[in-house]
Amino acid sequence: MEVSKYPKYTFTWLGGLVLLGGYIVGSIIVGLVSVLWTVVYGGSIQNEGWFMMIGNAVVFVPIIAAFDFFIVRPTTRKKLSFNFSPTNFYTYLLIFPMMIGMMFIGEFITAQIPTTGPFFGEYYAFFERLMGQLTNDPVVMLITAVVMAPIFEEIIFRGIIQKGLINKGVEPWKAILFASIVFGLVHANPWQFVGAVLLGCVLGLVYHKTHSLLLPMLLHAFNNLCSSILIFYTKSESFADAFKVSEWVILAIGMILLSLFYYLFTKKNKVHYSEM
Repeated sequence: MEVSKYPKYTFTWLGGLVLLGGYIVGSIIVGLVSVLWTVVYGGSIQNEGWFMMIGNAVVFVPIIAAFDFFIVRPTTRKKLSFNFSPTNFYTYLLIFPMMIGMMFIGEFITAQIPTTGPFFGEYYAFFERLMGQLTNDPVVMLITAVVMAPIFEEIIFRGIIQKGLINKGVEPWKAILFASIVFGLVHANPWQFVGAVLLGCVLGLVYHKTHSLLLPMLLHAFNNLCSSILIFYTKSESFADAFKVSEWVILAIGMILLSLFYYLFTKKNKVHYSEM
């Protein structure tokens, strides 16, 4: 049997601590640069779009590097690497409508979460201000949300956590769900949590079926691009507002798309992939 060139690592509580350690190191580096800039130039750069974009990368890189050097290389004698092979074109015709269905359902559920009141009102206002800082510069937002986030986040949540759990012997659906819930939690707000969990489940399914990290990255970028376009042109992340239809119509269309293309993708599609 031919030996795979990709390392077969596992993900455990120790791996989780290593990821957390990498995040702390990256955050400290960003914080120190921010403080140093203030001392030298006398102004804050924390809310500058370019600094938020670069800082985002600086936080992610130590997370991935820490897992590579402390978990993957010592246990597999290989460096961390992933399969980015494309699959047959028919697969793309199934996974993108399935993703749209998930996005419609996620929008409906998210719309049911309150945005007013003693707790949700203040929290939502803070969340809106935070998102406003990112959306002030369309170029920075697109690079951060459509390019950087899909690459870094898919490597961590699907490529490291999900795949590592499956390699450890965890049932695939449990690994997909666990990675998706963690993915939702790191967004740190209830309005993105639901969509992130649903998104993670679809991305995790596609990764598990195709063995290629390229496809969930493309789907993730597509999801974020749609959200960015809605924000730019409708000032909201609502398909219902953009299409001038009821939220219930969006839900119905989403359920049809997701269920139909999920069936075609999981039951009828013959995925062509190579992971050796």
